[in-house]
Amino acid sequence: MRLSALSIERPVLAAVATLLLMLFGLLSYSRLPVREYPDTTFPIVSVMTVYPSADAQLVETDITSVLEDALSGVEGLRTLRSTSREGLSTIGLEFSLTRNLDAAANDVRDRVTRVQYLLPQGIEAPLVMKEDSDSDGIMWLALISDRHTELEMTDFAERQLKDRLAPLPGVSSVMLDGGRRYAMRIWLDPDRLASRLLTVQDVEDALRTQNVSMPTGRIESTQREFSVRMGGGLEKAAQFNQLILAYRDGYPVRLQDVGAAEIGPEDDRKLVRVNGKPAIGLGIMKQSKANTLEAARAVKRTIPAMEALLPEGMQLVTAFDSSIYIERSLHEVYEAVGLSVLLVVLVVFLFLRSARATLIPAVAIPGSILGTFVIMQMTGSSINTITLLGFVLAIGLVVDDAIVVVENVYRRIERGLSPTQAAIEGSREIGFAVISTTLTLAAVFFPIIFLPGIVGRLFAELGIAVAGSVLLSGFIALTLTPAMCARLLGKTVGTASAARASALDASAWLHWLTHRYRLALEIALDRPSAIFSGAVLSLIVSAALMLGLPSELAPLEDTGWFAVHVSAPEGSTLDYTDRYARDTEETTARIPEMDSYYTVVARGWRPTLVNRAVTWVTLKDWSDRNRVQQEIVDDVQPALSAIPGATVFALNPPPFNQEDSKTPVQLVIRGPSYEVLDKIVTQIRHDLTGNQEVVNVESDLDLNKPELRVEINRDKAADLGIPIETIGRTLEVFLGGRKASMFMREGKEYPVIMQTRPHQRGTRSDIDRLHVRGTQGDLIPLSNLVTLRETVAPKQLNHYEKLRAVTISAGVGADSTLSRSIESLEQTIRKHLPPGATISYAGETKEFKESSGNLHLTFLLALLVVYLILAAQFESFRHPITVLVSVPPALAGALLALLLFRGTLNIYSEIGLMILIGLVTKNAILIVEFANQLCLEGKTPRAAIVEAAVLRLRPIVMTTLSTILAALPLALATGAGAAGRWHIGLVVINGLVLSTLLTLFLVPVVYLLFARTAPMRESEAVPAQFTKVLPRHSTSEG
Repeated sequence: MRLSALSIERPVLAAVATLLLMLFGLLSYSRLPVREYPDTTFPIVSVMTVYPSADAQLVETDITSVLEDALSGVEGLRTLRSTSREGLSTIGLEFSLTRNLDAAANDVRDRVTRVQYLLPQGIEAPLVMKEDSDSDGIMWLALISDRHTELEMTDFAERQLKDRLAPLPGVSSVMLDGGRRYAMRIWLDPDRLASRLLTVQDVEDALRTQNVSMPTGRIESTQREFSVRMGGGLEKAAQFNQLILAYRDGYPVRLQDVGAAEIGPEDDRKLVRVNGKPAIGLGIMKQSKANTLEAARAVKRTIPAMEALLPEGMQLVTAFDSSIYIERSLHEVYEAVGLSVLLVVLVVFLFLRSARATLIPAVAIPGSILGTFVIMQMTGSSINTITLLGFVLAIGLVVDDAIVVVENVYRRIERGLSPTQAAIEGSREIGFAVISTTLTLAAVFFPIIFLPGIVGRLFAELGIAVAGSVLLSGFIALTLTPAMCARLLGKTVGTASAARASALDASAWLHWLTHRYRLALEIALDRPSAIFSGAVLSLIVSAALMLGLPSELAPLEDTGWFAVHVSAPEGSTLDYTDRYARDTEETTARIPEMDSYYTVVARGWRPTLVNRAVTWVTLKDWSDRNRVQQEIVDDVQPALSAIPGATVFALNPPPFNQEDSKTPVQLVIRGPSYEVLDKIVTQIRHDLTGNQEVVNVESDLDLNKPELRVEINRDKAADLGIPIETIGRTLEVFLGGRKASMFMREGKEYPVIMQTRPHQRGTRSDIDRLHVRGTQGDLIPLSNLVTLRETVAPKQLNHYEKLRAVTISAGVGADSTLSRSIESLEQTIRKHLPPGATISYAGETKEFKESSGNLHLTFLLALLVVYLILAAQFESFRHPITVLVSVPPALAGALLALLLFRGTLNIYSEIGLMILIGLVTKNAILIVEFANQLCLEGKTPRAAIVEAAVLRLRPIVMTTLSTILAALPLALATGAGAAGRWHIGLVVINGLVLSTLLTLFLVPVVYLLFARTAPMRESEAVPAQFTKVLPRHSTSEG
């Protein structure tokens, strides 16, 4: 080719072009972001509204439904989910991947502001967050001290630590877990209030009117002025206790006469422990689109500065860090890249047996890989485990073109041509094949760009990495490689000993292999039926296994940690849940591989779910244990399930940063009413008893939360002049606590909360002791106005796309896969689905359903694109079929390996299958293109295809071995992220082995079949424009 000839004439130009690629690649590499996976996280915005003491139904009607109506039309909205529970409304908005997170959050804030006037009084202002309100932090720090109280540790964290962590890049918020924020607790005694003819309204009025700090102006004289400040605020517990509430018989009634004021925690309905020790947790909540690794690294850089601020006796420890797995996983892949380079260079050296000759294809590795970083930066890609896996495979691919060129030039030098002439003629002859194989492999990834969702993002960046590397390797193979051959190969051959005059041909096994292959090929051409039978069998096996193999979104990885969830019965107290959480801690502490654990009792934002707890268990380093995380979880699960009184189960972290508190199987049922949905859930639970496909079946709909319903005698209340609001306010103050005012402490404001002590509100009879004031000034016992009835109420009410819904979630059975578990649960649900009810998918299940349907279509589309590109290159619609017959054997080999080694069809194995299409067609192109040239020289089709196959055997063996050895570190992967790498390596290696063995016979047989049925025309062999650069040569030239 002219480009090759120019490079041979001007080798410095060719070298400079490659060096510039490497230089700009290094610059781009230093600026590329590093993360675990490509940016596959959907932008999520959450709206959280606190409505103190309101029940779930009131929250649903007054807050959630109003906000949902306003938010449902936001641009780019993908899903809209909401939860209404006691005192809290949370709405999660998931947007399309292309939606800008900041713009989406601003749109949500605008719409919330528009309808805020429709929301009830008494709520806290809706909080709009750029994170998933249901997600757990990416990292948990913990304050531990044996000298400081939890109040003091919380105050220190709020004043000194929280503000240093919140502004860090990627951090959305810092959550104080188990925090004990200061508050002035006003403990009221109902009996003492009644004895002094006082009510809670009297106390609240006194606090509001006598605990105030107001701006009072200034005094201005002729030359000076003074600001006037009124010290009307109360700051000490003693001051509150001396507060005069009223006068009785001429004597003041002070607060201390009817109760007591003391500094205490605002909320103590949450517990946190680190390795069994009480602690205050600082949860790092990342923005939904933020890079976990960058956010965690920023936090770690800040920790030394924060430790310097700690008072004596206080420790800041990292209780949980999900980024450790990401760091180790990337490290493992970097090691795989380095090992692949060494193995590929070694196999090239073993064939060429010359350092100079080995250097020529080896240069293609850094040139093409580094050059690809430029393309990645231009397209907004990142360095992550997926792109690095692409580079591991690309290392074997980028040397293929150079090996083919080197082998072709080498053969001509051995036959007497000068190095320069051999380089010119060799590159001319092989140039078309290099272009064809390069474009074919790159074309496999074109359809992937159009895949939607998570899979599209994953494959797109992988495609950029592999296709970019292959395209640049083709460029280097046609420029720098011929130039280096002309300069280096001559010296190598000339200085070699007679016994090693031909580094390739001197190997006895290669002579033997070539001779045996020629004999076997002749037999195969005489008896094509056996070869066709093998091809048809491989096609049938491929189709059967493609449909029959178990599938999942991604294999479970050994992340180095897992979570144990505790779910106590509805109505359980904090102490009850904590008792079983401690049993869980004792069980996990006995795990030999356990390094540390972090426990939270009472989940979620305030108001917390006191019947839920979780323990995050961090395992020892991968090199310090023999069992993988999944084995440990399977081993500890029976002991956890045996804990009575609560539902306890362990969960492996889901793939691709999904919610770690959710099980992988999630189906959403939308129906007309919660009562109907509750009946469906009951029937489904009954049917799934004993089902081995799904485990730990749960639903987020529970209508059986114990509740005391207060029914008011409205007529009697009206006769006595007692407003309903007064009754409700009295109950709220005594039972739930009410913020009456604020007080200052060391420059910060804290709430003043009125409530009765816990022992005075432990039974239903305590409500009878409460009093309200009538119009005559008399105190009326509440027992005269209300009756109490025990009933049940919903724990929380969920909406999906504004409709009432229930999510049924389950884990995957021990011997099952995600696809089978989803199918089993869905079949059970459809048996009981009433008219009007619909099924949707959520979480990992949704991504799996979307990806599996699109991938099969994309696979067929990739084959079609490759066929059309080959047709355009060969100027024939027959020869692409000859090339593509090598694909079914590759698929059969890969899928059989998955079957034998109990692998699954997942994103990683499908990545390997996509790459196989391009890999196996490379070998077929080499044979077909050279056979076409020989036919144009006048040889018969049979002689041409035999000679082409025999002469191309050596480069095919070299390129196949280099690709297999490049993928070998993946197939032998251990440690963090090994499951995904293992699937890719297994698919590529086994697919290549079987395909290469069959391709060497199948392609010649099919080629000869087409040659017999339709005589070849010159235009079909080689495009006219290539006849000048690919001159006809004699058979002796090869």
